[in-house]
Amino acid sequence: MIQKVKVAHPDRDPAFETGAYSDGVLIDGFLYVSGQAAVDFKTSKFVLGTIEEETHRTLNNIKAIVTAAGGSMENTLKCTVHLADINEFDRYNEVYATYFPGIKPARTTVQSVLGEGIKVEIDCIVKI
Repeated sequence: MIQKVKVAHPDRDPAFETGAYSDGVLIDGFLYVSGQAAVDFKTSKFVLGTIEEETHRTLNNIKAIVTAAGGSMENTLKCTVHLADINEFDRYNEVYATYFPGIKPARTTVQSVLGEGIKVEIDCIVKI
């Protein structure tokens, strides 16, 4: 049997735990982070803003989950990014690039219909 470990955002209030997913799952030295968005984990509410603001909050949420698992953003191997408006790619990409020192992760970026009015959702795989 495989040994999976649930990793939660450190600010997540368990009273607001929703959905049939984990923030992250750690197995065999790899962390799989579920799609994250511009959420305030203390209230479980989306914090809408510009693409730059939402990208910062989203990546800070990912960074908190990665750090909670004992990892660093530098060891991110792959990201999948969903943008509500692909025309905002350059503005999102400028912020995104600042979160990954050294070799950038492999990445897929697509335009998607996103719920709750959010502009960006990102999931990733990180070597811990």
